[in-house]
Amino acid sequence: MTTIKANAIDIEYEAIGPRDGPPMVLIMGLGMQLIAWPDDFCQGLASRGFRVIRFDNRDTGLSTKLPAIGPIKATAMLAGATLRLPVRPRYGLKDMARDAIGLMDALKINRAHIVGASMGGMIAQIVAADYPERVKSLVSLMSTSGNPILPGPSPRVLRGLLRRRARRNSERGIAETIAFLRLIGSPGYPTSDAELRAKVERALRRRPHPDGWARHLIAVQAAQSRVRALRRIRAPTLVMHGADDPLIRVAAGRDTAANIPGARLRIIPGWGHDLPTTLLPTLVAEIADHCAATTPLRRAG
Repeated sequence: MTTIKANAIDIEYEAIGPRDGPPMVLIMGLGMQLIAWPDDFCQGLASRGFRVIRFDNRDTGLSTKLPAIGPIKATAMLAGATLRLPVRPRYGLKDMARDAIGLMDALKINRAHIVGASMGGMIAQIVAADYPERVKSLVSLMSTSGNPILPGPSPRVLRGLLRRRARRNSERGIAETIAFLRLIGSPGYPTSDAELRAKVERALRRRPHPDGWARHLIAVQAAQSRVRALRRIRAPTLVMHGADDPLIRVAAGRDTAANIPGARLRIIPGWGHDLPTTLLPTLVAEIADHCAATTPLRRAG
């Protein structure tokens, strides 16, 4: 992994796959580090000939962290953003889209396939709408258009998302995080507690940052609807969503695809709001085929 300066911040990234392969930039979701993109997922795409680049968003992992804002102020800002009151977040999703473009600039990547998951899908949509000349294709995974008429998370998930947790590196904090991941996980592709624990502990060993998670959530809640922006997207687009996603409902995936000209929608029964191991081959195949249709490439090896 390597750190570079981009958009006036430090961004930690990792590149996997053939150096001369078509670049594919992966943008992760709320509060998640680059390792939340499963290694098998990245290797699978690399084996299809892509140069896969995953990175830590600002305020996560080993990228630049902003000063702490404190739980009281964070809660007040989140409440204001949720109620659509005027708030001044330190940054928004458009700033994070500029981070992705800054990373591409620093790596001398002119155009790339852009793949985003959850909040990362929102950022990827902005990249495709605002920087069309930089995008070969777009993949939006388990994300949303931000249309205010769409249904929100299930009540249980919303409570789990907003509840104040114990220290994340405590046994209670680990257990609470596993319980939340189980709550939003895929009923058709279940993940064992042992695998969930391994993922949580790996993230804790690397660099957790709860304040960044709060700021990401504020940025999402403060964001405007992207419906008009989506209608400007001209890159070939694949929208993938779980039929059983309790955090970002399947209606959000349908709305995203409906507003992007020519977008293809793939809804997967049994998929929730995660990247379960048993579903990875399907995701890799769908994404690789979609991107390869716009770029001639050779398989690695």
